[in-house]
Amino acid sequence: MASLEEIKETRLKKLKLLEDSGMPAFPARVSRDMSLGNLRSKFEELSSAGKDISVVGRIMAIRGQGAILFVVLDDGTDRFQTVFKKDTIDEKLFSLFAEGVDIGDFISVTGSLFTTERGEKSILTKVWKMSAKALLPLPEKWHGLQDEDERFRKRYLDMLMTPELRDLFYKKAKFWDATRAFLKNEGFLEVETPTLEVTTGGAEARPFATHHNDFDLSMYLRISIGELWQKRLLAAGLPRTFEIGRAYRNEGTSPEHLQEFTNMEFYAAYMDYNEGMDFTEKMIKSVVSDTFGTLSFTTRGHSFDLSGEWKKIAYVDTVKEMTGVDVLSATEDEMKKKLDELGVAYEGTNRERLTDTLWKFCRKQISGPAWLIDVPKLVSPLSKAKEENPALTERVQLILAGAECTNGFSELNDPIDQRARFEVQKQLIADGDEEAMMPDWEFVEMLEHGMPPAFGFAYGERLFAFLVDKPLRETQLFPLMRPKK
Repeated sequence: MASLEEIKETRLKKLKLLEDSGMPAFPARVSRDMSLGNLRSKFEELSSAGKDISVVGRIMAIRGQGAILFVVLDDGTDRFQTVFKKDTIDEKLFSLFAEGVDIGDFISVTGSLFTTERGEKSILTKVWKMSAKALLPLPEKWHGLQDEDERFRKRYLDMLMTPELRDLFYKKAKFWDATRAFLKNEGFLEVETPTLEVTTGGAEARPFATHHNDFDLSMYLRISIGELWQKRLLAAGLPRTFEIGRAYRNEGTSPEHLQEFTNMEFYAAYMDYNEGMDFTEKMIKSVVSDTFGTLSFTTRGHSFDLSGEWKKIAYVDTVKEMTGVDVLSATEDEMKKKLDELGVAYEGTNRERLTDTLWKFCRKQISGPAWLIDVPKLVSPLSKAKEENPALTERVQLILAGAECTNGFSELNDPIDQRARFEVQKQLIADGDEEAMMPDWEFVEMLEHGMPPAFGFAYGERLFAFLVDKPLRETQLFPLMRPKK
């Protein structure tokens, strides 16, 4: 079997053959009347007209020999067969094709439309030209790229040889289109907020640090989709806003976590979290139905149906039922002891981290769909406290397949309460907690000017990944890879 270098050397010789014959291998312009997808959809109409058609595509297959060749082209919209017959094309052009062209090359073809005896819609080639010569081969047709590192590193080849993967990204685009359309139809304004921040807000995560040379400022890439900025817009008099964009978290990689991902966040003035649950359930059902054509899924070993009523489960009660621990009254030592008994590893020994770790143990056993409610204030520094129990918050999260796939809450708009919670986060940072939320005192000042009661909500690529039953990495076009040494 020839090596890649040997194959490249052979193709360079073919490149020279093309150029010596007066055919540019990388022309600036190509003849193209329409896409292959449009050609297939209008085939009968165009055949009746009797006109020659010009198309362009990458050669994916060549079969036949001697006086007739069957060539399959792909332009990303469809695959279509072109037929080269020695008696219907200039003999020199036919020979040049046979000697100078490889699978993977891009060519333009001009010819008449016909249907083969086997019923295959085709183009009978009269003229062809090279559009772009490929110097390296495509992966083997039936097996594609097998090594995972190579698949992610050469994503362009992986998608080219795996139509299902291309379909996944069309579906992902549809998911975000449906999200955007739903929110705009409900009166939300799409906004853009800073991705570079002096203090990160809206989540508890370790940020990526950078430096602004012109201002000589230490800065961070955002960890949420402009939560504290969108709340400023509520104070500015914009009642409903949303943003779809990239967030960055300098944390570990897992099937459910990446350092860079797309999320959506919206904020609605005068909507409380009970109304928010109804609204977002309606939104998710609409978006998922539009994207997938179904509301029933099996993923991560769990099965769930989004079409019925979504039950509500309380955070503290659920943890107590599954572990016997009341996270509101248990000591830190008691929580650590229970985690040790359960065989659950934990990082950080402060009360907030231990509470969160106990919940995550329980969460993995819930298929959903279920709304998680009554989340403790300790793990919800931006959520409004419940009037009947200030230790809990009006926070809600959708649980699917053992994971939190959304996040929403009645937004905290009490500046005194917010300042006190930021003081707690400040102390956590001082004690070495790298995921604690950075206090934003200018945000507190905004609250002192007055922000309307509001509900905020977020979901993103994790929800999509769960619905297609893929690791989050698989749903990104170009996941980060270590450079080759």
